[in-house]
Amino acid sequence: MLKNKKIVIGSIALLLIAIIVFIVLYKNNTVEALSKYGSRGNEVTQIQTKLKRWGYYNGNVDGIYGTQTLNAVKYFQRKNGLTVDGIAGPATLKAMGIYNSNSSSGSSSSNSSNVNLLARLIYGEARGEPYTGQVAVGAVVMNRVRSSSFPNSISGVIYQSGSFDAVRDGQINLTPDATAKKAAQDAMNGWDPSYGAIYYFNPSTATNKWIWSRPMTVTIGRHRFCK
Repeated sequence: MLKNKKIVIGSIALLLIAIIVFIVLYKNNTVEALSKYGSRGNEVTQIQTKLKRWGYYNGNVDGIYGTQTLNAVKYFQRKNGLTVDGIAGPATLKAMGIYNSNSSSGSSSSNSSNVNLLARLIYGEARGEPYTGQVAVGAVVMNRVRSSSFPNSISGVIYQSGSFDAVRDGQINLTPDATAKKAAQDAMNGWDPSYGAIYYFNPSTATNKWIWSRPMTVTIGRHRFCK
């Protein structure tokens, strides 16, 4: 009888240990995987900083995932074609350019190549333009990637026949400066000063009548952006 009692107690103890281990592992994985309402910490601070810079968030950068941060994340998700759940999961964090220790080296390498290519286009098309205008040129590329009317990759959009003068005249091969690289990263992270534009042109030199017919969204520097 005593032996059976010890076996039962031992089994219960092992079960409790297994449950505790599962809870700890689940909790740790959840914290590393996403930030959501009620979360606190450095990742939330990064989210707030980026969303505030891009105009999605107007609250304090305090590292606390409150209602304002939740709504800002939803706004960002809605504008960038992501699942609108207010949770900064892997896909949303990637779109913001926030990578944790679980990010693969392959993803980082691919992201770096895209930033460099987009920076080369921006440098070839818009160096000398205001910084916002350079980001807007990058945003046009990103808007095309998301549009069903254009190729669904950055390289596909940039190298689509006849799309950009910098590709035609070889300026795409110039080495971009730090400003162009920063503008490329901002555009890839969701900042869109073009307000959804998928075209832009210089009114002083444009001769194509069709481009003049496109609805304008904003003019920045020498470029007019339109849909």
